[in-house]
Amino acid sequence: MKVLANDGLAKSGIAALGLNGFEVDLTTVAQDQLVDYINKNEIDVILVRSATQVRKDIIDNCPSLKIIGRGGVGMDNIDVEYAREKGLHVINTPAASSHSVGELVFAHLFGMSRFLHDSNRSMPLEGDSKFKVLKKAYAKGTELKGKTLGVIGFGRIGQATAKIGLGLGMDVIAFDPFIDNVNLEIEFFDGQSLFFNINTISKEELLKQADFISLHVPAQKEYVISTKELELMKDGAFLVNAARGGVVDEVALVKALESGKIAGAALDVFENEPNPEIQLLMNPSLSLTPHIGAATGEAQDRIGTELAAQIIEILK
Repeated sequence: MKVLANDGLAKSGIAALGLNGFEVDLTTVAQDQLVDYINKNEIDVILVRSATQVRKDIIDNCPSLKIIGRGGVGMDNIDVEYAREKGLHVINTPAASSHSVGELVFAHLFGMSRFLHDSNRSMPLEGDSKFKVLKKAYAKGTELKGKTLGVIGFGRIGQATAKIGLGLGMDVIAFDPFIDNVNLEIEFFDGQSLFFNINTISKEELLKQADFISLHVPAQKEYVISTKELELMKDGAFLVNAARGGVVDEVALVKALESGKIAGAALDVFENEPNPEIQLLMNPSLSLTPHIGAATGEAQDRIGTELAAQIIEILK
């Protein structure tokens, strides 16, 4: 059995598959050459992350394929239903990267609330000549403790993000059209646990109440946050999108930042990924990362292990 990990695979996954008789191919094949490569090498399983698309052309023209695997949560780069109609198994790892994404959200929130994203640009350039000026410019930081965190999309990643907020002493509110109530368990290093009951509220109420808003929704046809939603947000609020590019109207976001309606925003994903708009890259009110929500060693190990376990269960 041959597995093509076109976007890479952690050593944990390679080892687990190897022990069970699978040959793992780590070649990165160009999108337009995938069909020929899969057929020539009789690939049984293709594993992808966000870079590789698995569309109808591959599904229809690669008869050796049995499994399509996505290392992560969202599967918008795979024609999932069509593949399943054709008899292929489509798998992913919805829980493996949840905590990693949540930590990235708070890295952005801590950075923005204390101006680190801008200070780290300015200090290397002007720290020696304008130290006092910069000190004054960054003197009005905001603490997260005691503030309200609004989580839009309360699945696994949204819940993981909420747990970190609760641990910091934040008031957590959530909106999810498919979830009414969640009893969150926060586990501590010594084995103790605390439970917090979260009842979801309307999107409008969340936007009005939250000091910090984090998005954890799948890709969809319409914006989740655009002009209307930004106008409902509290003056001086912060927004983080570590979900999917295209769920935030970036033009409306820039206008809200320039007007001072919101104090700052963080983007890990972009509408025109992998070529974000220059007006985003140059905006000092934005904290930016290049789609690294799941990019921790721990998350990749979990992803590799989970994918391997599912492949072994299906094919062995």
